Amino acid sequence: MQIWEPHALGETTLVHAGEVEVRIAGTEAITVTPVAPDVWLIEAPLASAAQWRVPCVTATAFWTPRSGTHWIPPIWNPPMTATLTSGSPVVSLVGTAGANLCTVALDGEGSFTGGVIEETGEFVFTVQGEGLRLRLDRSARPFPAALAGVAAWWQEGRELPPTPLQARLPVYSTWYSMHQEVTQESVEHQARLAKELGCDTIIVDDGWQTADRSRGYAFCGDWEPNPAAFPDMAAHIRRVQDMGMAYLLWYALPFVGKHNAAFEHFEGKFLRYLDHMDAAVLDPGHPEVREFLIGRLARAVEEWGADGLKVDFVERFAGADEGVRLLLGDLDERLRRTRPEVLVEHRQPYSGPEMWPYANMIRAVDCPLSSAENRKRSIDLRLTAGPTAVHSDMIVWHPAEPAEQVAVHLINALFSVPQISVDLSAQRADQLAAVRFWLGVFREHLGTLQLGDLEPQGPEHGYPLVRASGDGSVIVARYAALPVDVPADGVLLVANAAADPRVVLYGEGEAEVRVRDCGGNPVSSGRLSFAGGTRVVEVPMGGLLELRRD
Repeated sequence: MQIWEPHALGETTLVHAGEVEVRIAGTEAITVTPVAPDVWLIEAPLASAAQWRVPCVTATAFWTPRSGTHWIPPIWNPPMTATLTSGSPVVSLVGTAGANLCTVALDGEGSFTGGVIEETGEFVFTVQGEGLRLRLDRSARPFPAALAGVAAWWQEGRELPPTPLQARLPVYSTWYSMHQEVTQESVEHQARLAKELGCDTIIVDDGWQTADRSRGYAFCGDWEPNPAAFPDMAAHIRRVQDMGMAYLLWYALPFVGKHNAAFEHFEGKFLRYLDHMDAAVLDPGHPEVREFLIGRLARAVEEWGADGLKVDFVERFAGADEGVRLLLGDLDERLRRTRPEVLVEHRQPYSGPEMWPYANMIRAVDCPLSSAENRKRSIDLRLTAGPTAVHSDMIVWHPAEPAEQVAVHLINALFSVPQISVDLSAQRADQLAAVRFWLGVFREHLGTLQLGDLEPQGPEHGYPLVRASGDGSVIVARYAALPVDVPADGVLLVANAAADPRVVLYGEGEAEVRVRDCGGNPVSSGRLSFAGGTRVVEVPMGGLLELRRD
């Protein structure tokens, strides 16, 4: 990546956002408006690019919505593109103790290049798009607050249906637990067990539409239930709903496999063929393609009575954004005629604000058995998800996993909606106790965990401590042996996912303390005095500390 020089941009305009000099490729209709202390809105509808530099002083991380480590890249790092079907148009340079150094977001699609100039130690931001409307935040507040400001800005002027409570309740998924080996009997069995443990929704994933078990996508596209496994889909869904569970069906929206009647019918209306998947990607720019897909997906809600859809692989529509917008918009309108509070799940990376009208659930991208990665991906989503309910990737563990480690998996998903995906009938009693206890914590403290102020610490270290506050409560998840500040009043919960049980508390005065293990069993309780300002309380791995002031 070459650093742009003024002559390379053609005619340029130099504007100032506080102390930052922003060079814009254009000379007309440029405005710079302060919207908050050290926050500016720069609008250049006729421009295609902007660039500026900030001193890379105290910088520790470069936050982007893409999953992975938040390292500080060099100037030659490739651009990050945000489109309707991939990514989200925001980046943030983060300093010591999580302070915001420079957060920038676009209102619309575009690309970002950010990196350090080795010779000067400056960080260069380059933003490109067709017409620029960008928000530049140089305030020194914590970077999660700067990103929350971006999400609020994206919401301005948007009329979005409220996210139903159902979208925020724990989920059971069939994917990791059954893969394609799904039948109406096995789904109903797991749904009954999941409801008893605290789940309120089941997502039936790949396999319902085919008798093939080869894990490919050659049999996706016609979207007819496998009659041997689901002889009466509507009756089956009613039975699950009678248990008190909402029901979602999975669709690989773009794919039409080579063994489907639709494959031959839509020949010539493909974006591309994927050899390794034995399927083609339909082109939603064709009205007949959109009509076909909408009709097939709407059947789940209109004819079979499902509560919603898991809409998968939308990123495979890359290059057809206008057709995707028409497809998802018309699908949403059709579904809401039957079910106004329809549930629709999308997944990273198609998670930007332009997708908000079409989904009320967004899931972290697949990371089976990697609890730390599940934490990082779901927290990254939470920081700019706006009104959308953020879900963890499906939580799965080895059958021999200790109950304490099962709890650690769940604590890593504490600030998202947990999705469980193991064979519940094969779990030991202590494993089930851990699931039941932690799903109870999720449900009891849903308002604070999902809707409170979120304060993840240390993005460069994968968020080793995360805090949420609201409704008179502070909830902290501790993923490493880090101390915890005790609020002056209200309730403090500390979920310990670290192997070290010694939780150091900084506070004043006195409080009542109760400690429970990974299954919710009492470990200790009593009155705690913060003589000297510091106390150490033993909380077993996977356990919970609850502290209450008088």
